[in-house]
Amino acid sequence: MMSALTAVWNRVFAVLGRASMYRLVLVCLGILAVYAVTLSLLGALAIGPLELIVSLALLSAVCTAVDAVAHRVLGSSWRLESSLITALILLFVLRPTLDPLGLAGLALAGAVASASKYLLAWQGRHVFNPAAVGAAVLTIVSVWLPGLGASSWWVGTPLLAAPVIVLGLVVLLRTEKVRVVAVFVVVAIAVAVVRVSVQYQTAGIALDLGTAFWSIVWSSPFLFLGAFMLSEPLTLPPRRWQQFAVAIVVGVLAGWPIDLGGVSLGQERALLIGNVVAFCFAARSAVRLRFVGRTDLTPTVRALTFRAARRLRFVPGQYLELEVPHAHADARGTRREFSIVSAPRELPELRIAFREGGGPQSSYKRALAAVQPGDVLAVTGVWGDFVLPRRSSSPVLMVAAGIGVTPFVSQLTDLGADARERDIVLVYVASEAAELAFRPELEASGIPVVVFTRDRPADLPSHWRWAGGVRLDADGLLQLVPDIHARHAYVSGPPGLIADLAPALDRARSITTDAFSGY
Repeated sequence: MMSALTAVWNRVFAVLGRASMYRLVLVCLGILAVYAVTLSLLGALAIGPLELIVSLALLSAVCTAVDAVAHRVLGSSWRLESSLITALILLFVLRPTLDPLGLAGLALAGAVASASKYLLAWQGRHVFNPAAVGAAVLTIVSVWLPGLGASSWWVGTPLLAAPVIVLGLVVLLRTEKVRVVAVFVVVAIAVAVVRVSVQYQTAGIALDLGTAFWSIVWSSPFLFLGAFMLSEPLTLPPRRWQQFAVAIVVGVLAGWPIDLGGVSLGQERALLIGNVVAFCFAARSAVRLRFVGRTDLTPTVRALTFRAARRLRFVPGQYLELEVPHAHADARGTRREFSIVSAPRELPELRIAFREGGGPQSSYKRALAAVQPGDVLAVTGVWGDFVLPRRSSSPVLMVAAGIGVTPFVSQLTDLGADARERDIVLVYVASEAAELAFRPELEASGIPVVVFTRDRPADLPSHWRWAGGVRLDADGLLQLVPDIHARHAYVSGPPGLIADLAPALDRARSITTDAFSGY
């Protein structure tokens, strides 16, 4: 059962991975907006269709204009999708209106939200969720100018709950934040139920907990807040446990809103505080890199070497997001994720690697190929939990396919001579012997390596073994590693391989995957 679910998940990941995160979120929010307009036309919502359309048009125009001005003045990168996403989120958080003063309030929120991406930023990444900043500022200003409106979170209605769940799940599968947001939703609902119970008990009113629970589930903004705002990668910390901590903090504050004098900032206050906690975890994960040069490792694998402007904090096995600004970016945008090849002790030198396959090149790949020595690029963050167990006595199985070997190179280089003392086995899959990248680093580690290639690699060291040109599958993996049940399995490669090996991997002590779909 677990292997079937793993296979389905990896197939879904492969499909979703073909679209950029921005484009996917924009499409999902757009569908939700169309659905809301349809309900409004049918008279199911208290908000009129013209209010929705005019408010969205205004928010889109303001957010786009502010981002365009910032792009021109600051020379920063700009994605139209980002502007429209901010506008759509604000549409569901604020109250759509046709009132001139209310429209002015929407314009203020949109302008502040977009400006916060540049004014409240650190090392090239914004600290706070832009829509939350815009909504919070409008709510505060509305204390003196009530007609401007304030955050209403009207998206928290039973009529929108089902599409929010479905579309939100699509986004969370793409960003791999399902468990993090699930923790937030559970905490927020539990705290909200406790809050309502206390309020009813204080008032001496009987409360049906079942009714209260389902009312909160379907009528609260928690689902939207978690799926489309809390899950934003740029405002989350790098490690999973840190993300869970942020989810719990935001969940508690969202479930039990606290008035600040005469102002209640609602759900956005909870998210902004969570953003501060996340920033404390990730303040040193963004840095600028100066390009040194590129090296051809195999006929298709290229390694890029950089020098970091300052120390970059990362754990071997983690990945970075590298921004390469360029004109006319395609649907996948100007940022890509790369596993870090080098070890932390090799800093300030930092290496990444990628595979140049056949077929049409993305705009990002062409821009990266045009980078010259001395050019400066920005790392917007470091993420990932593809890290080895802390206990050195824990047996480990590494399975790498092609360029998926990169995080293992970082880990084994970091271990140095200690790698020989640990119980580690590497299964390395490549199309042919010439495509075995990083052989010197892997050979130096001294760990046993089983190679799956069509042709026999030359000059294999004694601790390497060629599997004979057969294709790796679940049965073959079980034969190679009969004690897989005692090992922590780490698999880095395309989703298809992970799905094929799922029946064997399910028997491992634990499974950690690092799936990728190309760049």
